[in-house]
Amino acid sequence: MKQGQGLTGRLKRIARLTAPPSGLLAKRALDVRALNEKARAKAMAFVRAPQPKIYGRIGDLEVRLASGRSDILRAQRLRYEVFYEEMSAKPNAVAAMRRLDQDSYDAVCEHLLVVDTSPELHGTERWAHRRRPRVVGTYRVLRQEIAEQSSLGFYTQGEYDIGPLLRAKRDYRFMELGRSCVMKPYRSKRSVELLWHGLWTYIREHKVDVMIGCASFEGTDPGAHTMALSYLHHYAMAPQDWRCNAHAHLHQRMDLLPKEKVDLKQALKAMPPLIKGYLRLGAFVGDGAVIDRQFGTTDVMIVLPVEKIDPRYFEHFGAPDELKSRVAPAL
Repeated sequence: MKQGQGLTGRLKRIARLTAPPSGLLAKRALDVRALNEKARAKAMAFVRAPQPKIYGRIGDLEVRLASGRSDILRAQRLRYEVFYEEMSAKPNAVAAMRRLDQDSYDAVCEHLLVVDTSPELHGTERWAHRRRPRVVGTYRVLRQEIAEQSSLGFYTQGEYDIGPLLRAKRDYRFMELGRSCVMKPYRSKRSVELLWHGLWTYIREHKVDVMIGCASFEGTDPGAHTMALSYLHHYAMAPQDWRCNAHAHLHQRMDLLPKEKVDLKQALKAMPPLIKGYLRLGAFVGDGAVIDRQFGTTDVMIVLPVEKIDPRYFEHFGAPDELKSRVAPAL
């Protein structure tokens, strides 16, 4: 009898030890399991790089959003090559060492990229032949809601007083464009159009109403661009309800010639291609130019309301209510 009670007691103790936990023990077990699952999810998210959002493709060229730090670094390297090595921007010691064009806005902006996906030979060995997409064009974009959520605001605000315009057009969604560049060997109609296809698709996707930003003439002497700047002042100045003024301490006159002295053909020939492209779409310019000594440029303010875009461009790039890119990859 005693022997039987001893066996029964041992079996009861084993059952208690192997039973599922209850009460506080059960809660702790669940908490530990939840933490383990969360850690596992974080690890998987770290391992799996986000898939890039592709807006279009023509041949080996692809336009898409940057999908991670490495993409942004490649865009910054391209910007350095174009602005600092090819043009007249002056790097500080850190930029010169890293060979990257970086600023605090890169973290809050989205980066549109044109990527060459063709095979490229790296090294002399046969086995070094592999695909390595290279960024050959980029645009940096900043939507108004993101600019307002950050402490930075719009980059353009550093040169132009855009506050009154934003307040007057509260029903419009603004987006800033900047840091646009294309690698020299790729400055063809195909590359530039692909970049615009991506930009226009992004604009429609986010229901942007107005594009703003600074566009540049090379050099810090406005007098070297007398004809083009005078043309912009007399023929492309924004109407009063869309006008932004350069800050008073930065303001450089653009009416360097009277209107009757402006040669339209000569002015357009002297216009930088990007500014000429904006004008063809229907853009206005702000009042006054600004000298940017770091980048070695003379800047003008671009204001492009979507409602003012020449409708003939919709036939090629797609109508405002047509969300998919005309050159989107087939699914």
